[in-house]
Amino acid sequence: MRQRKIPMRKCVASNEMKPKKEMVRLVRDKEGNVSIDPTGKKNGRGAYISLDPDLVKRAEDRHSLDQALNTKVEADFYKELFAYVEYQKARSELKNG
Repeated sequence: MRQRKIPMRKCVASNEMKPKKEMVRLVRDKEGNVSIDPTGKKNGRGAYISLDPDLVKRAEDRHSLDQALNTKVEADFYKELFAYVEYQKARSELKNG
C-alpha cells in the first residue's frame, strides 16, 4: 500500500515545519477581521501556529501574527487563541493518552 503524503506547514511562532493536523490555521478576511479557522477552508490570508500555549504567548510577545497576516492583531484575539489552543491540546492528550 502506498503511503500518503502528510501536508506540512510552518509555525509562525517557532518557524518549525510540522504536520498540518498538529496546527491551527488563523485567517484574515477581506475586511481585516482575524479569526480561528478550525476547518482550514476559510477565504483569506492564512497563517499556522502550533497547538502549544507557550508558542501563542511567544507569538503575542513578538507580534508574529501581525507580520504573518499583515494586520494589527488585538490582545483579545490572543486570549481567545490561547484558550482554543489549550482546549485542543487537552483534547488531543485525552484522545492519544
